[in-house]
Amino acid sequence: MNATQILRRNPALGEITDHELLFDVLLSARGANTAKDRELSLSGLLSPALMSGCTDAAAILERAITEDQRILVVGDFDADGATSSALAVSALSAFGARSVDYLVPNRFEYGYGLSPEIVEVARERSPDVLITVDNGISSVEGVALARSFGWKVIVTDHHLAPEILPDASVIVNPNQPDCRFPSKALAGVGVMFYVLVALRSALRGSHYFDRVGLVEPNLAEWLDLVAVGSVADLVPLDVNNRILVEQGLRRIRAGLARPGIRALLKVAGRSHETLVAQDIGFAVGPRINAAGRLDDMSIGIRCLLAGDDREAESLAEELDTLNRDRRSIEQTMKDDAERALENLGVTLNRVPYGIVLFDRSWHQGVVGILASRIKERFNRPAIIFAQGEQGELKGSARSIEGLHIRDALDLVAKTNPGMIVKFGGHAMAAGLTISASALDEFSLAFESTVEKLVTEEMLEPTQYSDGELSPHFFDLSFARQLRVLQPWGQKFPEPVFDGVFRVHQKRVVGLRHVKLTLIAAGSSNLVDAIAFNADLGLYEQSEGCALQMVYRLDVNEFRGLESLQLVILHAERVKDIHS
Repeated sequence: MNATQILRRNPALGEITDHELLFDVLLSARGANTAKDRELSLSGLLSPALMSGCTDAAAILERAITEDQRILVVGDFDADGATSSALAVSALSAFGARSVDYLVPNRFEYGYGLSPEIVEVARERSPDVLITVDNGISSVEGVALARSFGWKVIVTDHHLAPEILPDASVIVNPNQPDCRFPSKALAGVGVMFYVLVALRSALRGSHYFDRVGLVEPNLAEWLDLVAVGSVADLVPLDVNNRILVEQGLRRIRAGLARPGIRALLKVAGRSHETLVAQDIGFAVGPRINAAGRLDDMSIGIRCLLAGDDREAESLAEELDTLNRDRRSIEQTMKDDAERALENLGVTLNRVPYGIVLFDRSWHQGVVGILASRIKERFNRPAIIFAQGEQGELKGSARSIEGLHIRDALDLVAKTNPGMIVKFGGHAMAAGLTISASALDEFSLAFESTVEKLVTEEMLEPTQYSDGELSPHFFDLSFARQLRVLQPWGQKFPEPVFDGVFRVHQKRVVGLRHVKLTLIAAGSSNLVDAIAFNADLGLYEQSEGCALQMVYRLDVNEFRGLESLQLVILHAERVKDIHS
């Protein structure tokens, strides 16, 4: 593997000393060029009328509410599915639905989506209307069975559509064919939010709220759920998603979050007052996801639906315990994977085009996290398999920039008929099932396919930087402003900078973290920094040495005090030492 390239978006960034000019340059580099791109007010949201099926779904739900029909929400077992389910149940109840319930398939018993098996479980609830959230676009058999029972079926989803669509009563998915909704990046919770916007409009138009004496709900009250689900699902933060996330964050920071989200922040040790999107991604999302990975996602949904702090805090504690268990399982699997890669002769200097690993002891719910870790370490697409209940292997895939992993799996399936039992997903992540006997053959086919689809440039490890930051900006006030300037995330990355620093002091904390005191080139001032999960050998005897570093600015909070801290993303030694 070649040395890491540092690619600067703006080689002249170090010459900027004005705060507002720097903010302008950073936002423009991410495509936010106009005031509309940056303001992020709710008035800038795209209209539900642009999304195919929204109006029809609203009509079915309007009738269900006014006729007291039974509504059942079928969710998914990740944070997007949990927030989508909580959003649908809570908002529909606020709209006056008197019989609305939810059901989430246990991933280990029923697998993903509206399968025929989960429809049989749903049959026990005798719904009149079944709504899928964050799933359903591939559930041809399940939808058909549900329709055969006489139910109305509304599919709300955001995943890529297969060639054959389910015969639902209506499908709401910006990624279905012929949908002209401009933002294809909505999370499942965002799609459900749009259905609710259309439903409120329909109910308002028929004077329903006046007739029944109900105060018209303000849908902004549910934007905390939309923000959490969108960030946790790593959807691209185009301007429409940034509006949804930013408005949700503002409500949380103002103390207006629901008890479940407040409780999750509390067990994670995060303050709602300073919350940013990254806190959702690293603290809230993983705790909700832990329920679906190790146990039953209904725990996460119950937490998000909790009506008071006591109930919410009890459920948040359960989720926190599950998350600690998940981290322990993940570390064991990571150690196993490192030994397996060593036995295969895989090193940073000798890496196959695609990495496929399987261990009978690995946990189905954690393979996706391990695939991400392997992908990040080697800059290769990775697929990690675990043993399924019926003898099959269930895998989770993660991809590198430029390689559409679902399309790659589709090509493997088409050139090797019958090898993959089923698959689905996005550009960067996918899930699949193969027979155990096909593992070796699949590994070869996957690597061969990846080799044809990638370029050498895509395989070179790369760190992007906005440029060299003037030491003038090593300031706590500036770091605070930068954190909340926009919701940073997928396809709208948090600003990252690079530069040469002399190591003044260093110490190892925990097992693999390194705390540093640095002196920037051209400055005599000291600045604190930390490198998480660091290469300890790099920092051994590093005092007095110069390191080229890629970093982001962070606000470190310790015992109620805030200070500036650089978070080191990449470092390497350089010969020339700046004084």
